[in-house]
Amino acid sequence: MPQSPPPDTVRINKRMADLGLCSRREADAWVEQGWVTVNGVPATMGQKVRLQDEIRVDRQARQRQQQRVTILINKPVGYVSGQAEDGHQPAVVLVQPRNHWRDDCSRRRFATQRLSGLAPAGRLDIDSTGLLVLTQDGRVARQLIGADSDVDKEYLVRVQWGDVATNVQTAFPLDRLALLRHGLKLDGQPLKPAQVQWQNPEQLQFVLHEGKKRQIRRMCEQVGLTVTGLKRVRIGRVRLGRLPLGQWRYLGEHEHF
Repeated sequence: MPQSPPPDTVRINKRMADLGLCSRREADAWVEQGWVTVNGVPATMGQKVRLQDEIRVDRQARQRQQQRVTILINKPVGYVSGQAEDGHQPAVVLVQPRNHWRDDCSRRRFATQRLSGLAPAGRLDIDSTGLLVLTQDGRVARQLIGADSDVDKEYLVRVQWGDVATNVQTAFPLDRLALLRHGLKLDGQPLKPAQVQWQNPEQLQFVLHEGKKRQIRRMCEQVGLTVTGLKRVRIGRVRLGRLPLGQWRYLGEHEHF
């Protein structure tokens, strides 16, 4: 009867992802290509490794990884984040030369292969605008939407309180503002504390550490607010900045979420 692996061992693809080397999928591909060694010995698919084992990656894998791109889009209303649905186009269709921001500081040039494997790292609903990340890099995807992600996201949210559409801040009760910060539930689960404050009399600033489906709109509904406009302006340390609506740019080499 085969013995169970020691409790301090994990699959090599998980260990490589935990070390920030790549995603699990990339790790499997690199092992299959023979680009990974464990303590100087070629790795095998599904191999168990100890935390103290030395994992080395071939230069070819590094070079391939460096060619992968992450793209930032200022998504307009009417586009979905992922696959096309209900007749609405995915935001990736905007990644064309004519929509490339002319002030993009990246030295990368557009090529059709930049679209291969480009997937959204997080969603932004069809009625919202602002910063959307599309990436080929599994490390970026894991950082932004992995189970252990702690990257916060900032939104500007224009709201209405019943019939009150101007100077909403004065009319809106302070106890309900406190509920937006902490105390609400969605889908039967308590929400993490959020930073919520007035940006101006008609607009709230939200900073969230999670991303449930249509979270801000549903939070506002629970306290009687109606969202009339929602824009994501920051993800981690990366800001939307001056990127025009409907245009895109590459994530810079020295930018990190």
